[in-house]
Amino acid sequence: MRFSDAGEIAKPSIDADESGLRHLPYGLIRILDDQNAAVGPWNPYLDSEALIAGLTAMMRTRAFDDRLFRAHRQGKTSFYMKCTGEEAIAVAQSMVLGADDMCFPTYRMLGWLMARGYPLDKLINQIFSNAADPLRGRQLPILYSARDYGFYSLSGNVGSRFGHAVGWAMASAYRRGKAIALGMIGEGTTAEGDFHEALTFAAVYRAPVILCVTNNQWAISSFSGIAGAETTTFAAKALAYGIPGLRVDGNDFLAVWAATAWAAERARHNCGPTLIELFTYRADGHSTSDDPTRYRPVEEASLWPLGDPVDRLTQHLYATGAWDAEKHDALSDAIEVEVRAAIKTGEAVGTLGVSKPPVSEMFEGVFKEPDWRVIEQRRELGI
Repeated sequence: MRFSDAGEIAKPSIDADESGLRHLPYGLIRILDDQNAAVGPWNPYLDSEALIAGLTAMMRTRAFDDRLFRAHRQGKTSFYMKCTGEEAIAVAQSMVLGADDMCFPTYRMLGWLMARGYPLDKLINQIFSNAADPLRGRQLPILYSARDYGFYSLSGNVGSRFGHAVGWAMASAYRRGKAIALGMIGEGTTAEGDFHEALTFAAVYRAPVILCVTNNQWAISSFSGIAGAETTTFAAKALAYGIPGLRVDGNDFLAVWAATAWAAERARHNCGPTLIELFTYRADGHSTSDDPTRYRPVEEASLWPLGDPVDRLTQHLYATGAWDAEKHDALSDAIEVEVRAAIKTGEAVGTLGVSKPPVSEMFEGVFKEPDWRVIEQRRELGI
């Protein structure tokens, strides 16, 4: 792999004409260099408070993933998916975008909710599908939904997130609002029709939307080359639609922040959508149902040339003098205590099969007014 050097890629103005941006999909926007310093024109010059908040949310995401993965192995939930190696993407984007903006996520965007302070016990209750599940048993574990936190309902049909994001953004513009949408898919989904349909609508209607492709190298067990990665970049797919395409180091918290902020300002100033390829690596299996050792070398994750996002941000903070090992260890310990306490709270309500929402909940939220079939089904169940 050959990458642009940190700080090498020039940063255009937000209102630059797309015709002058067609080189961007072939470089890689990077800010953190090999000495952990922030360099180049894309540097957002974040203060230590923002950096520490980002690191905290990333560490909380990773600790939560590790604990809940183990809970699955203990039979406490039916399914789980980890975000390991991709935490910088969700956290940075969550912190950049506003409270009124809406994220249409993939299933590795837990960091969005962590960065916005979503209660851990609600996440755990949803994963355990217990009586306190905020979604009342209507979703698979980890398919969260939190409108008040700008987090649209997750779906296993990942491609649908792009179309919904574009439609939501168009509606916001129609109402003359300033809110924008962020759509997320994986690189494998670029081979599906949903991807192209969404880009067509976004381009034609100049929707205020950021469309992101998380290229983590693997679509379950299929290498990204099957989706076209060995032919060109995924960011280059923007060229066919006449919109800007950015390719960003997804393991560089600062680079993700800067590229998202640029695309957001462009959208808010009615300059249309942006396609961002977030170049990263899925360090763990696709899900608890997957064994990555069957299709890729065991040591591959440790050899990823762009490093680990949590470690890179930690080292950058060390280099600035705003952070040290003692503070880091103290934060790690505090997060472990916090996550364990939240899990105990969820276990007190009940784990998989021990506790569940009332059966009557299945009829709620289906129709505005129950039709005869719902009424008859309720009668048959005696509720």
